[in-house]
Amino acid sequence: METVALGRTGLRISRLGLGLASLGGMFTAVPDGQAIATIDRAWELGIRLFDTAPVYGYGRSEQRAGLALRGRPRDEYVLCTKVGRLIERDGPDLQPIWADPPAGVGPRLDYSYAAVMRSFEDSLARLGIDRIDVLHIHDPELDFATASTATLRALIELRDRGTIRALSLGVNHADVAARFIRETAPPGPDCILLAGRYTLLDQSAATDLLPLCHDRGIALLAAGVFQGGALTSPGYPPLPPAPTGRVEALRTICTQYGVPLLAAAVQFPLIHPAVPAVIVGARTPTEITEVAEYLSHPIPATFWPALQRADLIPAPTLT
Repeated sequence: METVALGRTGLRISRLGLGLASLGGMFTAVPDGQAIATIDRAWELGIRLFDTAPVYGYGRSEQRAGLALRGRPRDEYVLCTKVGRLIERDGPDLQPIWADPPAGVGPRLDYSYAAVMRSFEDSLARLGIDRIDVLHIHDPELDFATASTATLRALIELRDRGTIRALSLGVNHADVAARFIRETAPPGPDCILLAGRYTLLDQSAATDLLPLCHDRGIALLAAGVFQGGALTSPGYPPLPPAPTGRVEALRTICTQYGVPLLAAAVQFPLIHPAVPAVIVGARTPTEITEVAEYLSHPIPATFWPALQRADLIPAPTLT
């Protein structure tokens, strides 16, 4: 699989990354063996970018990532995790989306300097790997004042020491990322992980955030490209703000050009020069194999202008 530079970080990543929320038990429990096999299959496919977080399964995703990646050549992959929530005994900020989480523990939201440093050390211990390459501030809008000051200061210190290679944000809202960049001192984050806001159905990052990232040399990793199932399951209701007929319009043009809709979904964000990679979740080796095939599926050069003429993607993505 092709590898590319991750912006100004000095890291190289595969064009496809594996997000490990699903393997932490998001919505559906995943057995240990299946989780490890999925990461192993991703490695066989050439995937060298792995993204996890403490809150994913309340530590379970990080533990499984460590089990699967430990012993592999450390300079051959990029490992990302997040700060903003501590996993601790009776942590109060529970999320119902995690199936069968470890008993007696939960997340506690905390963006303070001390909590960030503790979270980072806890992640290293769960992973059993000596280095985290990219550290995201997770959902900074939940305490923007602290995330943009104390959390940012902690990550800058970690980066300056060489303990991490890149300082990042892990966000679900393009406007939050744009605000963070503008309201903190330059040069700002090295990269941004943005979920669900630069897809075939939701391009809210295109107007402000992506030009801002491009101008400042900030790489944007696009996640949530299948829009929570709206593109993978016929009949699944599109997530707002997608118009009801948008999915059908996409399907029609994809059929005309012989392009699988999911291949278009995976490859669309990569048109933009600020987007070096997409990150997808998978629960099985088969799922990640299928996504890798979509990434390599040939798409005619005339396909993207056809989507633009139909007002399904914005013109700036073609430059």
